Parts: sequence; structure tokens; C-alpha cells
Amino acid sequence: MDGNKNTARYKSKKFAIEIVSLYEYLTKEKNEYVLSKQLLRSGTSIGANLAESECASSEKDFLNKLYIALKECNETLYWLELLQETKHIDTQQFNKIHSSCSELKRMLSASTKTIQEKSEKV
Repeated sequence: MDGNKNTARYKSKKFAIEIVSLYEYLTKEKNEYVLSKQLLRSGTSIGANLAESECASSEKDFLNKLYIALKECNETLYWLELLQETKHIDTQQFNKIHSSCSELKRMLSASTKTIQEKSEKV
């Protein structure tokens, strides 16, 4: 795993592990398969897109991968809210994972904004 614990890449992998654990809990303990599968897909896709961005063919491609990760992060927040509002996860579970996802979203949003501003100056 990436050694720098402050990077979005590191945090997204750690978050993906939390998502996989939550998915396993939801399917085994709550018998919830539809929303949990959506959560699994979007929540693990964040890190996958960041990993893919490391091999981007251009700055535009890199920025595009970051935007996709940001969109997946936003989608994950939606599924988490839905899972809490339908009582599949409790407030404590929700707050912990929602906080991690929100932090990732802020990081990705700041990164995309900075890169976009730099590319507009060129």
C-alpha cells in the first residue's frame, strides 16, 4: 500500500476495504443484496480510478480519471444515505464510513479544481 497516509490513493484503498467489510456485513447479517452491491461497485471504483490515473496518457486523461473517481465518491455517498434511511445500517456505522467518503470527496474535489485551474492558464 502507498506509504503516504495523506494521499487520496492510500485513503481510497483503505476506504475500499471498509466498503468490502460493510458489503459482507450487509449481505450476511442483513440479507441486503441490491443496495449493497451498488455500494460495493461505486465505493471500490474510487480507488480503482485513482490507480488508473497513475498511468494516464495525458494531463486531460489524468483529470478525467479524477473526475470519474469524484463522481463515484458522490454516488457512494448516495448509497450510504439510502442504506441508513432504510435502516440497513445504523447511525454509528453510517457516520464512520460517511466521514471517510466525505473526506475523499473533498480531496478529489480540491485536486480536480487545482488541476483544472492550472490547465486553463496554459
